Amino acid sequence: MRNWQKLLIIPLLLAICSQQALAECSLDRLDLRGPWGSARFSVELADDPGERAQGLMFRDHLPRSAGMLFVYEKAGPVSFWMKNTRIPLDMIFADQRGVVTRVHSSAIPGDLTPIDGGDGVLVVLEVNGGLAEALGISAGDELRHPALGPEAAWSCVR
Repeated sequence: MRNWQKLLIIPLLLAICSQQALAECSLDRLDLRGPWGSARFSVELADDPGERAQGLMFRDHLPRSAGMLFVYEKAGPVSFWMKNTRIPLDMIFADQRGVVTRVHSSAIPGDLTPIDGGDGVLVVLEVNGGLAEALGISAGDELRHPALGPEAAWSCVR
């Protein structure tokens, strides 16, 4: 193989590898891993103020492997409540690296008590109540989703 041919092949191989890494991630899917193993969720995105305010209100059912991912423009303090929410939910709070910082289990439907997510939160995953405990999800676990940049602990672009 000639040198000029090698120079053409290297960028092509890099592009193929990058596409394979990106193919592992999509906007409607979130992966979560920890010492307990891993899980994949089908997610709806709530990435603007209106969608975040609506959240999972008025839903009577959420499939077991589904959830809603709340994405904020920048990391900061967040607080949730369960107004007009009909099903119990677990809230998994994570920082800008996708590292879980806090898990709130089985939030009570309709409860107006604020649920503090803490500081430095960039994303929140809501799933069926009791699922986080059943899987063993806890602080330090890692999320993978395109909303988390290349600096994420478990990045889509590696």
